[in-house]
Amino acid sequence: MKTWTIYLSGEIHTDWREQIEAGAKAANLPVAFAAPVTHHEASDDCGVAILGAEPNKFWHDHKGAQMNAIRTRTLIEGADIVVVRFGEKYKQWNAAFDAGYAAALNKPTIIMHQDEHAHALKEVDAAALAVTKTSEEVVEILRYVINGELKGYTDQQQAAE
Repeated sequence: MKTWTIYLSGEIHTDWREQIEAGAKAANLPVAFAAPVTHHEASDDCGVAILGAEPNKFWHDHKGAQMNAIRTRTLIEGADIVVVRFGEKYKQWNAAFDAGYAAALNKPTIIMHQDEHAHALKEVDAAALAVTKTSEEVVEILRYVINGELKGYTDQQQAAE
């Protein structure tokens, strides 16, 4: 049986990744998860911590962004499905970039956000194969896509249809 690789991109201030991972485990789905570095300071400072300090904040951020891109691009390219969550508190420009990169690679994407971001994310949503609000919905999408199982339907009901 194939193990599906799911890349979890987006906001880092809530436990949505852990919720999806726990739900997938409870559903016994054959999945492996990957994600960007979610320790905010480490992600911001990786470039200067490894390659040396930069007096200009632009170059400080640039070095970190380039290092993070090595990880992000590699993991998105290797993913079977990319899930991108847009949180309520911050504007996640990097998440929008990841969604666009995944779309350019023709990766199936699932986008997560609340209604208040629907207008701002309309182009991102239009490129996605599913738009959700909750981690539970993501798990149910994965259950259906991977196992062909729809919650609430028995095997007999599914076979009869």
